[in-house]
Amino acid sequence: MARIAGVIAATLLIAALPGCKIVKTPTAEEKAAAEAKNAFDPAARVDAIWQSQAIPSLEKRAGDLKAVLQALAASPDEAGARYGNPRKQSGSPWTYAVKLSGRVVAADTASRAATLDVDVDGDGKADAKVQIGPAIRGTALRDALDFVDFNSFKNQIEWAQFGKAFNEKINAAFLGTLPRDGLAGKTVTVTGAFPQPMSGQLPLVTPSALTLGQ
Repeated sequence: MARIAGVIAATLLIAALPGCKIVKTPTAEEKAAAEAKNAFDPAARVDAIWQSQAIPSLEKRAGDLKAVLQALAASPDEAGARYGNPRKQSGSPWTYAVKLSGRVVAADTASRAATLDVDVDGDGKADAKVQIGPAIRGTALRDALDFVDFNSFKNQIEWAQFGKAFNEKINAAFLGTLPRDGLAGKTVTVTGAFPQPMSGQLPLVTPSALTLGQ
């Protein structure tokens, strides 16, 4: 009898507590919906900054290819501070914003990582390779921006996904409709970015904008 009375008293005490409420345990479906709502969306994050910040930033910092290469040869750090992202991760290679115009002297479109060899100075030799995808190597566009930072992301996975989303963006925006035949001999104008190349290698430019002429 005493035990019953104790249970009743405890029940009345709980009921009398102000603001006391029963918290419902979420179902598996509710948990999944909440996780999906809060999930990192790299494509949406790139879309949010592409026209308003990324394109203007690259246009503003981009130097002519010849000037960038000369500055790079003199001092990679000074060239990076001028044409790239001075807030880059410590130990990461410099990435440079660049603009170039020239004639396509060779086009490798058999590979999914297709490229154009572009002669800028008119000597008939390639001065840069321009990536036209659909497979784009590296994360040059992300790395050249001085207003994005690794510390703004949860982890290395999100940072990598964010970089890849830039490559997917340019494929959807303009590279996907670029013709694949008869490219050699055409003129091309490009704004983009490239990582510091290995000695003897051409700059590998990832375009943020590309216009194909005759």
